[in-house]
Amino acid sequence: MSLTYTTYVAQIANIMTVTPDTTQFQTMLPGCIDYAEQRIYRELDLLQTVVRNSDYGTTSGVREFTLPSTSQGKFVTVQGINLFYPAGATAATGSRSALQPVSRDFLEATYGSGNIGAGQPSYFAMIDQWTIILGPWPNGSYRLEVVGTIRPTPLSSTNTTTFLTTYLPDLFVAASMVYASGYQRDFGSQADNPQQSQSWESQYERLFASANGEEVRKKFSGPGWTSYSNVANPPER
Repeated sequence: MSLTYTTYVAQIANIMTVTPDTTQFQTMLPGCIDYAEQRIYRELDLLQTVVRNSDYGTTSGVREFTLPSTSQGKFVTVQGINLFYPAGATAATGSRSALQPVSRDFLEATYGSGNIGAGQPSYFAMIDQWTIILGPWPNGSYRLEVVGTIRPTPLSSTNTTTFLTTYLPDLFVAASMVYASGYQRDFGSQADNPQQSQSWESQYERLFASANGEEVRKKFSGPGWTSYSNVANPPER
């Protein structure tokens, strides 16, 4: 059953056997949600968090490009960058070329100066979380399409449902209870009540394994590179 913010709060409070409107519970709740969401997003490579943006392009003679912010947030990881050519073309009017990710050292050694020869970029390297450099240095304005993952808007009283509460409510609750169990025991549950936190951690790990199996199937990365959980072997002759 999917959850909303209201039903999630009620369920966590019920498991913790506390009243949801108490000051202590309300103080703990934002941290609980943040812990559960950040852990799942980092550990489970959700297809849902992948977005693309092609609103911006290069500047002639400038090799640095700042990754754009999407309507859903900033990129956390970059999965690929495509370039539309010729210069000035858009996704609708140009051809797409995938830039090859390389090391910064390679670009510095090969295209360390704009005097080496500008042209249509073929490579990119990450400089920091938000910036890439290109090689060769662009000789025009090329539209870039960045594909990567973002952090979705957190669950809250104003954002009452998320992908996690709708499709992975059991995993979300289990991750929340790992944090909540530590909170109830002042994060000393390993000494005071090891069964409670370890039980929820074990439950989270079991649910994570099943969710991860489903996620790889979405990407056709399941057995035999299919979207199926099991692939039959043809009979031997």
